[in-house]
Amino acid sequence: MKHVRTQMQVQADDFFFSGLHLRGNTSNPLGSRVTPVFATQFPRLNTLGISMVRIDYAPCGLNPPHTHPRATEILTVIEGTLQVGFVTSNPDNRFITKVLQKGDVFVFPVGLVHFQRNVGNGYAVAIAALSSQNPGAITIANAVFGANPPIPGDILAKAFQVDKSVVDMIQAKF
Repeated sequence: MKHVRTQMQVQADDFFFSGLHLRGNTSNPLGSRVTPVFATQFPRLNTLGISMVRIDYAPCGLNPPHTHPRATEILTVIEGTLQVGFVTSNPDNRFITKVLQKGDVFVFPVGLVHFQRNVGNGYAVAIAALSSQNPGAITIANAVFGANPPIPGDILAKAFQVDKSVVDMIQAKF
């Protein structure tokens, strides 16, 4: 049985997380790295309804289109210049986008597909807070083209209105 501390046994370190000062490794095809601080990394967040992430972007780096099914996200640019955007829900599917500078803040409503892209000349960093200790993240391309087992190619070809060979080529990348 796991030991649970009483109020008198609680210490400052129980409410402390260190690591967001460290630059994330962006040497990957997307040129970005998300460092999460969710309840899985910081158990004290459990039941508090909050979490955060640090996002590092190489030049031209992209945090690809994704959604958080259980949280609204509020993002603050710490360094660099980011283009951000989200798409509203059906039937309008309006694309809302803005270029942010250091100190700017942008909100992504819960469940909507959104992204960030470094459009500046150098490195960029953002900190985002989320309204859940377990916000979830569904990266659209990974979910659609990298599902395990794969979504049948003929379904995706029809949905995207492309030839199945295009779907096969994309699925092979995941």
